[in-house]
This record gives sequence, structure tokens and C-alpha cells, in this order.
Amino acid sequence: MKVADAVPKFADAFGFEEFNRMQREALPAILERDENVVAAAPTASGKTALAELAICETLENDGTALFIAPLRALTNEKEAEWDRFEELGYSVYVVTGERDLNPRRAERADILVMTPEKTDSATRKHESARYDFINDVDCCVIDEVHLLDSDKRGAVLEVTVSRLRRICNPRVVALSATMPNVGDVAEWLDAPPETTFEFGDEYRPVDLETGVKTYTHGDNSFADKYRRLYRALDLAEPHIREEGQSLVFVSSRQDTVMAAKKARDEVGERDLEMGACGDYDFHNAAKELDNDTLRHSVVDGVAFHHAGLSKNDKDRVERWFKEGKIQLLFSTSTLAWGVNLPARCVVIRDTKYHDPLEGEVDISPLDVLQMLGRAGRPGYDDVGYGWVVCDRSDADKYRTLLREGKEIESRLAEDLDSHLNAEIALGTISGLDDVMDWLETTFYYVRAGTKPDAYDFEGIRDRVRDTLNSLVDRGFVETDERLGIEATTIGRLASKYYLRMETAERFADLADRETIDEDAVLRVVASAAEFDSASSRSSEADAVDRVLSDVETDLEGGNRKVLAILHGAVRGSVPSDLRSDAWIIKQNALRLLAALREFADAVAGPRAANLVRRVEARVEHGVKREAVGLTAIEGVGEGRAESLSAGGLTAPADVVAAGADRLVRAGLSEGVAERVLRQAEDLPNAVVEWGTIPDSIGVGENEVLEVTVRNVGGAARAGIRVTANGVEMTEKTLYLSDETTVPVGVFGARGETELRYEVEVVYPELPLLPETDSRIVRVD
Repeated sequence: MKVADAVPKFADAFGFEEFNRMQREALPAILERDENVVAAAPTASGKTALAELAICETLENDGTALFIAPLRALTNEKEAEWDRFEELGYSVYVVTGERDLNPRRAERADILVMTPEKTDSATRKHESARYDFINDVDCCVIDEVHLLDSDKRGAVLEVTVSRLRRICNPRVVALSATMPNVGDVAEWLDAPPETTFEFGDEYRPVDLETGVKTYTHGDNSFADKYRRLYRALDLAEPHIREEGQSLVFVSSRQDTVMAAKKARDEVGERDLEMGACGDYDFHNAAKELDNDTLRHSVVDGVAFHHAGLSKNDKDRVERWFKEGKIQLLFSTSTLAWGVNLPARCVVIRDTKYHDPLEGEVDISPLDVLQMLGRAGRPGYDDVGYGWVVCDRSDADKYRTLLREGKEIESRLAEDLDSHLNAEIALGTISGLDDVMDWLETTFYYVRAGTKPDAYDFEGIRDRVRDTLNSLVDRGFVETDERLGIEATTIGRLASKYYLRMETAERFADLADRETIDEDAVLRVVASAAEFDSASSRSSEADAVDRVLSDVETDLEGGNRKVLAILHGAVRGSVPSDLRSDAWIIKQNALRLLAALREFADAVAGPRAANLVRRVEARVEHGVKREAVGLTAIEGVGEGRAESLSAGGLTAPADVVAAGADRLVRAGLSEGVAERVLRQAEDLPNAVVEWGTIPDSIGVGENEVLEVTVRNVGGAARAGIRVTANGVEMTEKTLYLSDETTVPVGVFGARGETELRYEVEVVYPELPLLPETDSRIVRVD
């Protein structure tokens, strides 16, 4: 069947003219019916066309389509690919965490492209004007729905799709690689047998031969990488000699580069004819690559691909591999889920990888199957070859996986309390009956019915009820006399910041203390449950001990290492031995600190929140405690803060008072100085006017007067506190735009010779140091 006959209006949106056998069989279910569709088919069999058909059907009916892609890199890829829809007059808009959301563009988009995590965020905020667009989705296409079985992301996809169906009930088209229990997914999504498809290996365009190869494991992990590399090259070599291509998957970006370097040397030793020696145009084009190492290796037929490369370099590598100019390509697993880049031979060199938060972990069975599915080039090869290289102890595990496949399981039970709390916080669950109704919308419930012994189906309702009671007992949820359910403040905050419930409890406990300090803030973040799996290598122990030599802590293992990284960050100097994991740990810590600030604000008030905000800024920028307020100025980070503080300017108010000329003398360029000055002027700057406060008062006398707090800078939320000899008299929180008054009780206390009145102004959402002013009143 030709594309132009099936969807004449959208023929130009497809990159081919005729549908293949698999696409023809699924096409009527998508175009001629309106039920949900589930289709499982081998990798490279053309599932993307089914997604595009569903989108075309939605656009034909003036609807909005949502495409949920498994990785952020793939959302960008779809944006580029689907320029074809833009050329037909339809708007494609990618919504990811790395881009600022444009609500107007999202609302007007015909095709939305999002990750599961961003869809989760949007559905949680669907009642806000900013995310209202998610309510108008008419069709939701889930790419690679077997992501449900992912340890980290499966539960997010599961609850998000269930929530989306309750919010706007779109048609769902779920696509997947081959999976044994496609019927469970169909039952979850209410797809009838007529629109449920399980295409077997006979639908693969190229037959696939897979196997497991072992290597001799040594004591040195670095040497083991090269043992596995040589094993991978042994497997790839015969195909390269026959003018085939090989794709080798390794565990990290750095490993792709190192493996490519070593492989170039080994190719020479093995006398393999590779590269494009006589291709003058290719050699010239290679000189335009941004990455130096890549520039030198591609001309020898060896390349690498990972998410850290520039778009220019990734696009060229992909094109040259498709054209056969590159015979040996090293990549991370990202490529397996995205670009259609098949090779005659695929080798998985690394079955384990280092996770900064979990240590050494196995790559998921889903990733293994996705990678091997890239073997075989349609139109070039009759057979594709896929190999897993692993230690002998793991061989049987991978042989079983390749022989039997992997059933898709639900991961919801692993974090049931946080997901149930989120639904209650969103208001989608407001009573016990709602809890059970929600449970029945989950893949967890369906899968438990299929495997009742493994999931304890008989006890599943009791387990959910016990989880609800636990949330009540721990203060995240409250009930009323009519059995209504509502989230508490800390329950809503836990949901807002995607916190593990143990972490939310610790944050609430810290915020409830009478006093907290910087060390306590760093300690509670480092001990968060989100870091419980953080790994600590023996080679890092000395560096950790040096950083924490003057810090009292009983933390151990990975949590102790996290604390060392945070203390190093606030000092602006993380030891080199800890830097490999420092970036990801800092990013997670900054999210947790933002959450802790709101906990502190809600439980303890603006003073505690301001302290946490300053710690957050120091972790992010590495500035000194006295100069942290400078980071509130947009565009001022560690370097500029250091320059300004060296010139005696430690707060935005100092910057405003200094003027542009002095900022230039402090080391800023003229243009930067003017910009920094404008930004500083937009920040709040409180001035206390004491009015009629007397210099003295008689013993036993008292009067209540008013003090004015005037803001001569930009408006901000503020907390104002008045104390007398350190004892709090007045406290108020407000949005301080111009001025406000606070009462001050002046009294002649017996036994006192003088009273020190202090007005303190803090900004809970800004890393500005507290602004204080005081007045002494003698007691006569």
C-alpha cells in the first residue's frame, strides 16, 4: 500500500513511498478505528511510521497529538525529523526540562513532544495556566512503552499515563519492541484484541543471530576494559573485512573516546583496511569536526558517538556511518533508543556502568535488547549479528535473556508511597474509594492479576490501604470525620519536589528545630534517601577525610562522600579525586536544597528559609559566606563575585552604592559593569527609619511606637523581625514593595541598664544576607 493512497494529505510527512508488511497490517486499526492501540514489533521494523500515522489521524480531525519519547535526546531528534509536518502547516513543539516553556507555543502546537518526566510534571500542574495545554491532548503516542520496566523511570511513565487518561482521556497508541506480555499492556490501556498487535521476529527486515561471549576477568577493572575491547574487536573484525560495519556499545562517554583511540592502534596492528584514504572531500569535511579526537579518528574509519558531542559532530558521524565511511563506531546506550543506525555486527562491550548515585550497576535488560536490535542493515545484510561480552559468572543470565526475552513488570510498588502521596496532593484522590479506583488504573494492578503469586494480588488492596495509613501517621496526609483525604503542607511539598518520603520527613524534622545552621543543612541533604545508593570508592577515602577533617558527622559510605562534595562546593574547591561524580551529586543536591528551603519557609519561617537559600547559592557557586549575596545579581557567579568582594563589595547594595566606574576598577568590563549595576538595582534594599524611638526611658515606663522599614530597591517577599536584647517581640512576613511599619514596644525593664532593639529583614527566596539595624535605649 502506498502512503499517498492511505493518507494523501500527509504523504510528504513520511520518508518513504510505500508501507511495509507490518505497517500495512496495523494501519486499519489506527486509521479506521478509534480505540487505543498497542503494537509490539522488532527493532528496525518500522514502528515510527505507526506513530506518524496516529499523529496524521489526529491532525486530520483537528486534534492535538502528544508524543512521549523515552529520552530527551530523542525529543530533539523528533523536532528535526518532523520539520516535514511544519512544512505542511502544522506546529511541532518540544517541551523538555532543559528549555524554557513557552505556554503560548505549547497551547497552539499541533504536535507536542515530551519525555515521561516532563509529561509527569505537566500533568501534575494541569490546572495552572502555564500547563493548561496538557488538558487538550487528543492522542498520546507512547514510544517504547516497555520503558515501564525501567528501574528509575518505569513508575513515572506508568502513573503519568494513568493520570493523563483521567485528565483528558486521549486515545493512546503504545509502541514497543518485542515483549512476551504485550497483552498486559493492552489490558492496562483498554486496547481490544482487534487493535493489539504482537509482531514476531519474522517481521524483522533482517534476521538476527545473537550470542554471549565471555572474557577472563582480572583484578584490575581498567585492564578488564581492554580485555573486553579486544574481545569486541575479535567479533567485529570478520564483518569489517567483508565490508560490513560494527557498532560497539560501551558504558560512558569517556569510554567511547578511549575505546576509539585504542581501536585505531589495534586496527593498524591487525592490518584491517578501513577509512577513506582516497576520499578527498571526506578528509576535508572531517577537518570541520568540533572534537579534535574525532577529527583524527574518522579518517581511519573509527568514530565515537555520545550525547556530549556537538550536534554538528553527531549529525556527521551518523551520516558517515550510514554512508559506510565509518566502519567501526563506539557509542553509549543512547544511540540504541534513538537514531536508526543499524550495523551488520553489534557488540555490547560493557554490561555494567558506574552510576554516581548507585555505584556499579548492570545495564538494564531492556537496554541490552534495544542495543542488539540494531544489528542488521536492511537492504544490505541478510543476517545481523549481536553479541554480549560479559564475565563468565553473568553468561547464563544473558543467554536466558536472549532466548526468552523480558516480560515487562511494573515498578510502581518500589515507590508506592511517594506516587500515592502525589495523587493525593494533586487532588485526584480525595477519599478511600478514590484510592482503590486509582489502583485499578495502574499497570501494577493489571500485572498483579497476571502474576498473582509474585505480586501477592490477594493482598494488594491491603498493601495500598496500609501505605495510605502510613502517609497519615507520618504527617503527609490528613483525614476528616467523613473519611476524606487531603495532603498536608509537607505532603504537597514532597510531591512538588519529587522527594522520597524518608527525605521529606527528615526535612520537616530539621525545619521544626529551634535553630539550624549551615552544617545541619548540608548534613540533612547529604543523608537524603536519594543519596542512599551513592557509591564511595576506596581511592576517594583520603580526599573525603581531608575535606571533613573539621566537620563532625556520623555519616558513612556514599552519604559521607556526598557531604564532602557539598562542603568542598561551598568552599569553592572540590578535590580532584571527587570531581568525577561531583557534578551529578551537586545537581541533585541543589534540587533537594530548593525543596528544603520551602520546608523551612513553611515550618520555621523566612529566617530559616533564607539560611537554606544562602547555602544553596554557596553550593552552586562556591562563594564565600560574606559574599554570597552577590550571587543574587543575575550574571554574577563565582568569578565575578570573587572580583567584586576583593574590591570591598560584598552585597548588591554595595554594588549600587559603588556605581559603574568602581565596578570597572574591580575588574569588570564596562558593558558587564553597567549590566550588573542594573540587575543589582532591581534587588531589594531595606532601610530602617526609627522615627520617634527615644534615647532613654524610665524604669517601669512603656510605650508602643512604630518603626518604618522602607525598601529602596526592587520588590521581594520579606520577613521582618524585631528583637529586644535578643528576645523576639514582633515578626511579620509580607511582599515588601515600598514600605511597611512594625510595632516596637519600648519599656523600662527593671534590672536593665539599656535595651538593644534590632530590626532584621530577610528574604526567603533570595541568597541575600540578613539586613539589620539597631538602636540602643537607656533605662534610667
